[in-house]
Amino acid sequence: MTLQDDLTLAIAAAHAAGDGLCAAWADRSGLQIDTKRRGDFVSQADHRAESLLRDRLLGARPGDGWLGEETGASPATTPGARRWIVDPLDGTTNFLRGIAHWAVSIALEQDGELVLGVVHDPLKAETFSARAGGPLHLNGVPLHPAPPPGFDAALFGTGLPFGDMPHIDDHAADLTRVLPQSAGVRRMGAAALDLAYVAAGRLDGFWERRLRPWDIAAGLVLLRASGARVEGWTPSERPEETGTVIAARPDLFHRFAASLRNPSA
Repeated sequence: MTLQDDLTLAIAAAHAAGDGLCAAWADRSGLQIDTKRRGDFVSQADHRAESLLRDRLLGARPGDGWLGEETGASPATTPGARRWIVDPLDGTTNFLRGIAHWAVSIALEQDGELVLGVVHDPLKAETFSARAGGPLHLNGVPLHPAPPPGFDAALFGTGLPFGDMPHIDDHAADLTRVLPQSAGVRRMGAAALDLAYVAAGRLDGFWERRLRPWDIAAGLVLLRASGARVEGWTPSERPEETGTVIAARPDLFHRFAASLRNPSA
């Protein structure tokens, strides 16, 4: 069994979950929806997709550990400290509102390091994938993003806090520093897919605070494979540990990170 075998397994599982989600998308009015907290929803579609992913991934790799948004954590039962980190439907609110920006996200962690990432957008038939140290692929083809524009033409992505989440004021202050210097900021509501877009060069950078592991694990693999620079709120932080991520194309990263970290920048 190789990492490429794991990647092939993850892509196939993501496609199968995506097929089920597309069927649910076509009949969203019939879904049962629960509220986790204000503005944060989960539906039957999330649960069904995660159940399918768990069956596919752990059925093929029964000794591996698991961390899923809806089913929580279970430890590995064999040596090697492997763990699948899964968000079955990243962008649930978009999905439920009929906004076509959501994805299936799968990552594999081994010995504490992220080694594989898949972000699958079923509606657009786009699958972003990578292994640690390997090239970024889109639908199986190596992807080589064009050089980024200058900072004043750069387009960034972010996620905004909502409800009673912390950091609303901090994020508003971030926007006042980034917006005047750039071509704009997009808040599209699916962090895994947003990170894939940075990796692919569709966005030039992304930042958000305190995301959950399943929101960013696969995207971090894609970013690093693409050559993007990835840090936490301080250079020494690891986003996979804190959930806070600043990522950008290398030519833009220093100015982008400085504008976020330094209120006077």
